Amino acid sequence: MAFTRATGKHRAPSRPGFLSRKSAHVAGVAALATTGVVGSLASPALAANKDAAPLSLEDTGLNQAIITDTLAERVDAQAEAQELEAQEAAAKAAAQAKAEAEAKRKAEARVKAAREAKERADREAERQRLNAFQLPVAGTYVSTGYQTGGAMWSSGSHTGIDFHAASGSRVVSVGAGTVVEAGWGGAYGNNIVIRMNDGTYTQYGHLSSINVSVGQTVMPGQQIGLSGSTGNSSGPHLHFEARTSAEYGSDIDPVAYLRSHGVNV
Repeated sequence: MAFTRATGKHRAPSRPGFLSRKSAHVAGVAALATTGVVGSLASPALAANKDAAPLSLEDTGLNQAIITDTLAERVDAQAEAQELEAQEAAAKAAAQAKAEAEAKRKAEARVKAAREAKERADREAERQRLNAFQLPVAGTYVSTGYQTGGAMWSSGSHTGIDFHAASGSRVVSVGAGTVVEAGWGGAYGNNIVIRMNDGTYTQYGHLSSINVSVGQTVMPGQQIGLSGSTGNSSGPHLHFEARTSAEYGSDIDPVAYLRSHGVNV
């Protein structure tokens, strides 16, 4: 036989442990929800940490800074070394340039000294040449001496000396001077008078020809004419006189004169 429950509300019987279990369940759900939220927030970091490789010293910013500083120090050291090398090269180049300049200066000084020495030697040689005296006719001798007496000379004696010379022999100036007379000289025939650089005068007589003119400068050994026998002459020869002036009668010993100038007569 079946039993039927009457309609209407019926209060469930109270079960002592039910409420406590339900409360615990609710609390557990709440806790799970909270834990889930927190876990969800923390889980990416944890997952990332799980997936990433372990950290090393090279991966740190400190190590990167140390490496950068080391590279900078190496670059600075290299730059300093290059600068020092450049300074040393510049100093070496400057020293070499200075040495070359000094060598050039010394070489130029030697050249200058040699040039000046040569110029002095040339001037001295020229001075000696200008002051040099020689015989008026080469390879000859005195045939008639100074102040030899005789009727051939209007003054009663020979006012010069005669050098033996064939007609046409080369006659030269005994020293440097200026021609003051060149032409016919009466008893001297064709003659030349030269004022010497030392202020004395020399005369060349009985010439067959004259090769200079008045005012002309002559050097020692320069040809001035050719010997002959013009004027008051007994034959070809050269009459040579030394005088203190251009005038007749101022004659001096020609042999002593030439010897005083270093000429061996």
